[in-house]
Amino acid sequence: MNAFLHGLLRLRRGPWEMVATVLIALGVVMLMQPIALVLFTYSFVVTLVGTVLFIIVSHFPE
Repeated sequence: MNAFLHGLLRLRRGPWEMVATVLIALGVVMLMQPIALVLFTYSFVVTLVGTVLFIIVSHFPE
């Protein structure tokens, strides 16, 4: 259990930047697709969450 908590607290920039970048790209793809209105509706929220996550993660240690 201690190793699990240590892994969660060890915040590194690399993997989290990748998650934020994927969220931003997913939001843009959701915005540009012409098929599903639900995806278009949530595209701004997904892009915004990815952008805020990227700003926060940019302060993590390498």
